[in-house]
Order: sequence, then C-alpha cells, then structure tokens
Amino acid sequence: MSSQVNRRSFMKHSLAASAGGVLAMNTGQAAEPKGPTIKVEPNSKAKIPMGKIGKLEVSRMLLGGNLLTHYTHSRDLQYVYNLCAHYNTEDKIHETMAIAEAHGINTLSIHNPPGIVSMLKRYRQRYGGKIQWIICPIAEISEDMRAYAEMAKELVDEGSEALYLWGVRSDPLVNQGRMDLVRKAVEIGKDLGVPSGVGAHDLKVVVECEKNNIPADFYIKTFHHHKYPSAPKPNELKNAYNEVPGYWCRDPQETIEVMKNVTKPWIAFKVMAAGAIPPKDAFQYVFENGADHTLAGMFDFEIAEDTKVLNETLANLKGRTRPWRS
Repeated sequence: MSSQVNRRSFMKHSLAASAGGVLAMNTGQAAEPKGPTIKVEPNSKAKIPMGKIGKLEVSRMLLGGNLLTHYTHSRDLQYVYNLCAHYNTEDKIHETMAIAEAHGINTLSIHNPPGIVSMLKRYRQRYGGKIQWIICPIAEISEDMRAYAEMAKELVDEGSEALYLWGVRSDPLVNQGRMDLVRKAVEIGKDLGVPSGVGAHDLKVVVECEKNNIPADFYIKTFHHHKYPSAPKPNELKNAYNEVPGYWCRDPQETIEVMKNVTKPWIAFKVMAAGAIPPKDAFQYVFENGADHTLAGMFDFEIAEDTKVLNETLANLKGRTRPWRS
C-alpha cells in the first residue's frame, strides 16, 4: 500500500464493512447498488501511455484482478483474505473500476472464478463502463480441449476482449512436455477473433513457447526483483516457485535476458511481490528491464497515487534493456 495513512484507512473501513456485503459472486446473487451513483469517466483527461496488443490499445498499467476476486497473496496472514472480501464488495469493486478508468487505465486482467464475469457485465450495464477485459479461462485442459474451448467461447461471447492461457495451467503443461496442448489453447482464442496469449510463473514456459513457435499474441509473465525483506534466500531458490512464500519470480536476471529476445508484448505481473515492493521501485524496475505493461492489483484508494507514480516513472525512464514491443 502506498502509505501508512492508507493502511490505517483500509483497516478502519474493512473492519466496519458488513459481512453481508461480501461480493455477491459467492452466492450467485447480486443486489442492486444502494450507495451513491458511481461516476464512470472513460474519457477522462487523465491519461496513461498506451501500447498495442493485437488489435487492442492497452494502457501501460492494467488493473489486476486478484484483489477483485479476493484472491490475495498474504503469505502467512490468514485473516487478510476475509478482510479483502469484506472490503471489496461488488459496489466497491465497481467503484474501483470506475476510478481506474478515470485515471486512464483502460484494461483489467482477471481469471474467472464463478460469478466474476456476471459482476463485470453488471459494471458495464449499470454504469456504462468501458474498461477492457483480458481473462484467462480456468477450465481444465484435456486431450480434446472441449471444456477449455467452451469456456473460452463463453468468455468472448460475454464481452472479453482478449484471452490467455492461465499460468496455473501452462506451468505444468510445459513441464510435462505438452506444447501441443499449449498451442491448442492459444489457437482457440485466436480462432475466436481476439488476441490470445500465454501466462506463466515459470520462465521455461516462455522459452518453450518461443522454441516451438507457439503463436501467442502476448505473454503475461511474473517479474520482480528480490530486494525485499521476505524475498527468498539463495538456498530457497532451488525449490519450486510455489514452495517458497513471497516468491513469484525465480530468477529476475534470467527473465531479463530471455525476454530481451522476445518480440511479443510482455505484461509483467506480481511486480510488487504482493505488496512487498513499493510501486515506484517496482514500476521502475520492470519498465527499465523490458516489460511493456505492468499489471497492478490496487484498492480504490491506491489508484490515484499509483497512476501518478507510473506516469512519472515512464516520463523519466533512463533506458530499457529491450525495445518496446507494444
């Protein structure tokens, strides 16, 4: 979070929120908004530099989806998940999306647990929001790809402007040598007429996709440095990424070197290591070292400051290790 004041404010409002206000996707029902009308400003004068992914104009910062789905990475702080769920009610999520649009963010990226797409549609229907969706289907991958193809089609029919293969699926597929299924997943999205990418925690996914000429339109790859207190120690780096708390980018320098030669757009995510790295530090690191876009999970009260920091970072960027690819 951007300041101690914000943390205190977050705690105050979170603890005051009613348990009955938890996002309606948990029950499949949603009440009509009872608070003040949310003002959406998709044509706000606030601007963020843009890049192009396929046919989409995408802001250099995207709104991350984990806080919106309450899927917080809170290490060993078990209460944080429920705290987020009580704060980010559907109305608050819609307000967060509206604030993001007002500050020049034109795209969000999210996975699709039950109820999420309906919640996103209600934002468009109730408030006229224009923020674009890049969504990863969570369907299981099978030999016939039937479930994945059905979910992908449903997402596009419901309004998703781009799809990507979830990193939770791509990591094991690549380790199993199933590049054929990775290819099929990407081609399913392309056949639906939208940009189709690949998400990854493991850098091997990008390496193998490039080696096998997988026709991805973009990558969503974890990227952050290890200069924060809970970062993994050298001996921990030998473990699998998900066995080490607070660790999502196994080898930042290797990621930099590999991505230098990748010509597809790269959206970096987990750039703040789930809140452990300050935004200014995170944004400067990922853009100087080659990312084309950054994905940032933010509460409503963080957006104004974080977009300001982003614009200052991009305006004062001293150099990059990689040409802009979007």
